[in-house]
Amino acid sequence: MAENSPSAGCMTVKPYGWAIWELMQAEEDGRIRAAGVQNAQFPTLIPIDYFNKEAEHVEGFAKECAVVTHHRLKFIDGKLLPDPESKLTEPYILRPTSETIIGEAMSRWIESYRDLPMKLNQWTSVFRWEMRPRIFLRTREFFWQEGHNVFATAEEAMADAKKMLKVYTDFSREILAIDSVIGEKTPEERFAGADNTYTFEQIMQDGKALQSGTSHYLGQHFSKSFDIKFLGKDGRQQYAYTTSWGTSTRMLGSVIMTHGDDDGLVLPPKIAPYEAVIIPILPEHNDYAHKIAGQLKETNPNLRTLVDDSDARSSDKVWKWIKKGAPLRIEVGTSEVKDKTITLTRRDIGKESKETIAAKDCGARIHELLLAIQSDLLKKSEARNKEMTHDVADVKELKKELDAGKIGFFRLKYAATQSPEFELLVEQHKISRRCLDSDDPSYVFVAKSY
Repeated sequence: MAENSPSAGCMTVKPYGWAIWELMQAEEDGRIRAAGVQNAQFPTLIPIDYFNKEAEHVEGFAKECAVVTHHRLKFIDGKLLPDPESKLTEPYILRPTSETIIGEAMSRWIESYRDLPMKLNQWTSVFRWEMRPRIFLRTREFFWQEGHNVFATAEEAMADAKKMLKVYTDFSREILAIDSVIGEKTPEERFAGADNTYTFEQIMQDGKALQSGTSHYLGQHFSKSFDIKFLGKDGRQQYAYTTSWGTSTRMLGSVIMTHGDDDGLVLPPKIAPYEAVIIPILPEHNDYAHKIAGQLKETNPNLRTLVDDSDARSSDKVWKWIKKGAPLRIEVGTSEVKDKTITLTRRDIGKESKETIAAKDCGARIHELLLAIQSDLLKKSEARNKEMTHDVADVKELKKELDAGKIGFFRLKYAATQSPEFELLVEQHKISRRCLDSDDPSYVFVAKSY
């Protein structure tokens, strides 16, 4: 799916990994557009002066910012180095996030209440100088979408911040087949410069939590910093209210760690580059395999299928598609050709799911199995969340559970985490407050994280 890049801390996403991301992107983009958002694109280079306008926001990213200080190279002692004479009077920041550059544009594009709400999104890459890069989790350049919306009132903005979080969590459940814990970030963990940050957190198989996406209510912080004002219906100039929200290729990391096993990927059908892979056992079975593929296309033109008619051994081809997580494998050999059948195996279950059916029935059965795989993966994620969520009475009980090696989410009173004893556990066990319980915000979920 991806590999470490020669550019230290960055990743190169291979075609199969990018195909998964494109399927995720297309589905999520449709949901974002359905929420009334338009796509746009803004520069990668942001003047450092823009960051100085929003000090609280910048402080949260300052240690991760990559800075462009020169605009050309020159041969010096036989090596290409920054030309000292090309030093910029005002450096640029490689975009860690775009509130500042988009805020400046909005200040010019918005004049009156008739221009509101303004809802913008961009699919792009951002740069954060991670000290411990990990592919799909934390790399110095990663790919994401970031939305930035502007409203006339605080009520509209707050409602929209929560609405976009629901867009994310519905996408996660319905497409990625991953259940989430949903809630508001505590003041200690909220996005720099935000009044409120809403998050969806997912528990991985090793019991660690992954923040998969966030939505922020920014109040008037950025509108006052970048002069985002509008003429209201009452004829008065007033500052707008803004939100921002984003998800990234980290969601791909979540898919890998939520559904994968010791043999490799297990992909939900809705994001699998190939939902069904047809494997002819011998070269003489290739024609039959392609005939099955054509039959499937007639039954369901949108079904993503592949006939692996490469000259590799059939066992190697089977293992290849196990590792790649193809939801369904269709094997055809001498007996299948003779009997006009196919043999199906689900990736999520394995050998015990193997079945042989009449080729004429394959379209309906494959559709049925793909729906079952998608549903069963979500049920498995829901069961893991339930199993790995533990109520603890206080910090003392939390310490006992952590010392005993228990993993997952721990739910306790938020007030209890304001003690020195809790901070000791943060250091000792590398835990953090993930989010407040949306059902009862006096409680907080705590977990180890990536």
